[in-house]
Amino acid sequence: MAQVKGRLAVLTGGGDCPGLNAVIRAVVKTALKNGYEIYGIENGFNGLITGTMKLMDYASVSGILPRGGTILGTTNRDNPFHFAVEENGKYVFYDKREEVIKNLRDRNIEALVVIGGDGSLNIAAKLAAECDVKVVGVPKTIDNDLQCTERTFGFDTAMAMATEALDRLHTTAESHHRVMALEVMGRYAGWIALHSGIAGGADVILLPEIPYDINSVLRKIEERRKSGKKFSIIVVAEGAKPIGGELSVARVVEGSFEPLRLGGAGEKLVREIENRTGIESRCTVLGYLQRGGSPTAFDRVLSTRYGVAAAEACIRKEYNVMVSLQGDKIVTEPIAKVAAQPRLVPLDSEIIRTGRQMGLCFGD
Repeated sequence: MAQVKGRLAVLTGGGDCPGLNAVIRAVVKTALKNGYEIYGIENGFNGLITGTMKLMDYASVSGILPRGGTILGTTNRDNPFHFAVEENGKYVFYDKREEVIKNLRDRNIEALVVIGGDGSLNIAAKLAAECDVKVVGVPKTIDNDLQCTERTFGFDTAMAMATEALDRLHTTAESHHRVMALEVMGRYAGWIALHSGIAGGADVILLPEIPYDINSVLRKIEERRKSGKKFSIIVVAEGAKPIGGELSVARVVEGSFEPLRLGGAGEKLVREIENRTGIESRCTVLGYLQRGGSPTAFDRVLSTRYGVAAAEACIRKEYNVMVSLQGDKIVTEPIAKVAAQPRLVPLDSEIIRTGRQMGLCFGD
């Protein structure tokens, strides 16, 4: 029997995302191929706190490449440094770092692969800085809003889903002479709205980075009607807001990495359009459909590359980094640098310029 060179662990944190299983598969297979044992930590940081984890083998990851979601489970609530426990009907928060350290040491786990977005990677960076836990991050989010990487896995699948929805909305909008808005995810960054809006032939794209003037939107709708186009398609990022207005918040989730849950921007917009113009206007919220289902071929390849690179970083003992796509090469960046601020759409983006040349309205 071959000697085990060491032990690693992998977890998925935050919201689910197409491509998570592809990353897990690549991490596990690369670790095993190079003589390492690897634990799968269940339900994100919750499993790291409670010690709920299991040794993975080749059979554990067989057939999971095309599957959406995560076989390990995930949560966006359980922060080891601010762990919520309900006591007498109220949430009390505890620091559970000692449990994390003990669970890793008891199993001789020398490095932890954290697959997550900014919330999960911030926790990973803090574990590295304050608890001497060796971590390697993998950039996961459909929002594509992480620093130091050109693309997060999951974004391509979400963009494709939004584009398909726009294709379908075109036919019903044209048939009924309506204004149809599609509200998409993205939090405070407009990458999904921008890419899917251009790919799906939208007439108006409203981004968090460009507060909109409703009069600009109305002018675009009227301009189309005068040219014989009796319908209009609008893509609204969930973080879009009018000039001088507030974000549309659907609810607040106490104890979450991301307590503010955005939602309602699209419905707010279409109500105002209909009131101001009399044109029948409807909003479709794509919501969690963007996060589910099988990943695209692009995301499967990118996820696999990320998973292999993360395991290789652990094997060569390059810790406290995130694997990153730059210039079509996978490189590493310090994890503390990655989680600092979200990566927003630059106002001078070549993609925005492309949209303007195509006659799109961005609400400004």
